[in-house]
Amino acid sequence: MLKDKDIREPLFTYLEERYGKVRIFEEKNIGINSRADVFLVLEDRLVGIEIKSDADSYTRLAGQVKDYDRCFDENIVVVGSTHGAHIEQHVPMHWGILTVEQDENGRCDFYILREPQKNPNLKMTEKIRLLWRPELASIQARHDLFKYPGKSKLFVQEYLVKTLEPDLLHREISHELFERDYTKIHDTINEYRTAHGAQPRRRRKRRKRKKRTTA
Repeated sequence: MLKDKDIREPLFTYLEERYGKVRIFEEKNIGINSRADVFLVLEDRLVGIEIKSDADSYTRLAGQVKDYDRCFDENIVVVGSTHGAHIEQHVPMHWGILTVEQDENGRCDFYILREPQKNPNLKMTEKIRLLWRPELASIQARHDLFKYPGKSKLFVQEYLVKTLEPDLLHREISHELFERDYTKIHDTINEYRTAHGAQPRRRRKRRKRKKRTTA
């Protein structure tokens, strides 16, 4: 029986081979009350991926589908063999379906049951929420747009959605996510806040985990 941890790394290899230039993000909070297992950044779109291994149920899937559809241009559900026969009943027609099973050597084989289609329920105001404030500012600067330094992040998000053509904004969002550097983001955010008169944020202290001992 395949579990989530058995699927992820082989899935990432498969996706990189299939899509070419791609960046993969994991465990991202989206929508109202969901977390995307994985999403892909392509040059002109984002693809959400929900993993339902043989050990998972459909309990939360209906709510997850709604939240994925708010944020991503395309969506795919990856399912273990136990779900393959009936997954089509649980996701919309525009969702892609990718099944996974183990071959005789224990390796994961992926099969496209249904290709993903353009998501008709996408909310650009939700998709752009995936960007941080400095990334929004970077888009504003590239297009010589007014900076609105005293306005909220939400205001700037809505301003960009209203100002830029959708196809252009899709590419700009992808560009920023391709360039995102998690090792520098704390300093990047603080530089932005200082430049706009806000107090820099303090680094969060990480709690040291206790070492596990065995008897």
